[in-house]
Amino acid sequence: MGAPSQSTADKKATRDAYGEALVELGASNEKVVVLDADLSGSTKTADFKKKYPERFFNVGVAEQNLVGHAAGLALAGFTPFASSFAMFLSGRAWEIVRNSVVYPKLNVKLVASHGGITVGEDGASHQCIEDFGTMRVIPEMTVICPSDFNETKQVIHAIAEYNGPVYVRVGRPAIPLIERDNYKFQIGKAELMSEGSDVCIIACGVMVNEAMIAVGLLKEKGIKASLLNMATIKPLDRDAIVAKAKECGAIVTAEEHNVIGGLGSAVSELLSEEFPVPVLKVGMKDSFGKSGTWSGLLDYFGLRAKDIVVTSEQAIAKKK
Repeated sequence: MGAPSQSTADKKATRDAYGEALVELGASNEKVVVLDADLSGSTKTADFKKKYPERFFNVGVAEQNLVGHAAGLALAGFTPFASSFAMFLSGRAWEIVRNSVVYPKLNVKLVASHGGITVGEDGASHQCIEDFGTMRVIPEMTVICPSDFNETKQVIHAIAEYNGPVYVRVGRPAIPLIERDNYKFQIGKAELMSEGSDVCIIACGVMVNEAMIAVGLLKEKGIKASLLNMATIKPLDRDAIVAKAKECGAIVTAEEHNVIGGLGSAVSELLSEEFPVPVLKVGMKDSFGKSGTWSGLLDYFGLRAKDIVVTSEQAIAKKK
């Protein structure tokens, strides 16, 4: 057997799943409203705008106003979904997110598209690799990065039911759909995708598919790897991580984010207190992105299955 079952023939972007899920929510929940900062074609909120124009608000290129408007609509009893590119929603509007949304615990859903280096040709200025860090550092904020199209649809429906502020990162490229049996996304719960006692890989977003491939490559080398899809970066599934640290004795994290402040940092923070084991990180090594094809950039920056394999071997070597 190779990696866990997966479909590489069918590829869809997670931002497209967001657009579809919004339309479904529009039909089932009249309290759902959608806001955008003049990027509805890119964020895929245009689908909702076409179907429910009276519940769609384009504030223009004004991300701070976008979040402020969303806060007001939440206070009026609506469930607002506010979208822009990750760089602007988590960066330019950060103080408004903190003080106008999260501090008063308002029911605002921030869904950021074009996260990570897979924005590709848009270049380093638009490739947000800091958003997990800037969002999870806000007290009581929930941060999610789903692995594929199908999980993203579940995430959007789940956060619509959840009462409180949430940040979700979705992506631009069409990535493989992952085949799952009876999987149900739950906020704060990891998905166990593979069992093995030599090393545990903890991944999120586009890196989950790469990690699945890595599990198969490691198996060919006689290395048994566990794999956790950690779609919820905050709150972390503490129990799942600690259990795997105890079982495997070595952890590798994989994320399309700076290795400082993101998933790897969150896992390291937890395990340094609960059960210290080597935690090695696959991600952006404290460097900005570049302009290029999204696939080429994953190769260039070492965010591929083969890089997870090498890092896993290094983590195993560090075991006491």
